[in-house]
Amino acid sequence: MNKNLRSPSVDLLFDAILTLRTREECYRFFEDVCTVGEIVSVAQRFEVASMLRDGMTYMEIAAKTGASTATISRVGRSLNYGNDGYSVAFERLAGRDG
Repeated sequence: MNKNLRSPSVDLLFDAILTLRTREECYRFFEDVCTVGEIVSVAQRFEVASMLRDGMTYMEIAAKTGASTATISRVGRSLNYGNDGYSVAFERLAGRDG
């Protein structure tokens, strides 16, 4: 975990996010906190991560999402060498469907 990321203000932000209960509450919160571009960028990275996990190629992902190969590569590194944040989210999302 990046020590520079941890701070009381980031803790407060994450605690606030953890209180959100519905998709609509998330939309309202994130539209207030982030720009539309920031939300779209984060959503794109999460979609890219899902596609990489499904075995799609960089070119297929770039064509479908419009993400640059640099972004795809960065997401790939996080999937392979990161803190398993994507994996936790994907596992929990899969558990909802079952």
